Amino acid sequence: MSDLRLIKKYPNRRLYDTAISSYITLADVKRLVLDGVAFHVVDAKTQDDLTRTILLQIISEEEEGGEPIFSTELLAQIIRSYGGNMQTLLTSYLEKSMDMWSDQQRRFREHTREFLDANPMTVMSQIAERNLAMWQAMSGVGQRSNETTSSADAEESDVAGSDAPPSADEQQPSSSDASRSRIKKPAGGKG
Repeated sequence: MSDLRLIKKYPNRRLYDTAISSYITLADVKRLVLDGVAFHVVDAKTQDDLTRTILLQIISEEEEGGEPIFSTELLAQIIRSYGGNMQTLLTSYLEKSMDMWSDQQRRFREHTREFLDANPMTVMSQIAERNLAMWQAMSGVGQRSNETTSSADAEESDVAGSDAPPSADEQQPSSSDASRSRIKKPAGGKG
């Protein structure tokens, strides 16, 4: 059995959904499209395929009802494309563009869901850390704090981080440096 849902259009312009044995409206067909249900609309008498016609009706109603997607100029350009040698190319281009648009929308929804599913405090902490790092990089705050660190703190934390020659103050050994630099004579007086 086919997964394609069959909808019949009768002369009285009513649509009959054979899957649920009930008449449906264009709004119901729109819902099928939004839900990703594959369907096929045929004329009940002639069996002609009316799927595109029904979809164009839905688009027409959507365009009239709210904020239109198709501007007047875009519609005029599409009409001008009919019958030309580029019609097939335009069809392919529009289909691929819509596929790409749908893929981008899907990815955006996934990223949004991942963001919303994460622990809010962890996310806020990560954002704050990134913002602080960017602010420090732009303002040079992290660099100035390293310059003002005392030499004793720099020795302990090994955060000197500069290849510049030592200043005159840094060249004079401290008393602790002098005591460390004395040569210890081994027992027995040699050395």
